[in-house]
Amino acid sequence: MPDSLPVHLNRTDIHSLEVPNEFDATGSFDVQLRNHGEALHVHLHLDDSLSSIASLDATNHHVQAESDRLVRVTVDGDGPVRGKLKVVTAYGAETRYVDIYIPEGGVENEPVIVDEELSRPQPKPAGKSDPSLEDLSPGPILAAGGFTALIAGLVTLVLTGNVLMTVGVVLAVAVVLGLLSVAVRSA
Repeated sequence: MPDSLPVHLNRTDIHSLEVPNEFDATGSFDVQLRNHGEALHVHLHLDDSLSSIASLDATNHHVQAESDRLVRVTVDGDGPVRGKLKVVTAYGAETRYVDIYIPEGGVENEPVIVDEELSRPQPKPAGKSDPSLEDLSPGPILAAGGFTALIAGLVTLVLTGNVLMTVGVVLAVAVVLGLLSVAVRSA
């Protein structure tokens, strides 16, 4: 279970803000915004030292009346780092600072949660063939083959000077291309 930093909103008065003086995190943690009254906005800010290894997805949060909201502080780097988390309610009506300490190796202490679904083999969709053959169409193959047959015929004609041999080479390449086209269509 990840660490959680409790922040009480509207518990004693409108826009009141109660936070602990300090918080030790062993890696990424949640800021638990617990609203005891009317809906309000909360702004969270990491100082420079904390933001060097940690981040927030968003800094401004609307917390509904009588509700809880979790805000994730993701620790991506290694400590030790000591810094401040600034918590502001109602667009500046109240401001508090929490001293945050992230020890050395804090990220390594986080558990890796693996879903059991990953251990099961995924079935292949029915009726699908080899994906490498799905995108092949005979048109480009025949065009490339026709070009190859023409080049082979011209080379044969230039080297031998024999028209019958040239026609034979072109026909042989055409037969191979036809067979390749049939194979692609049936795949």
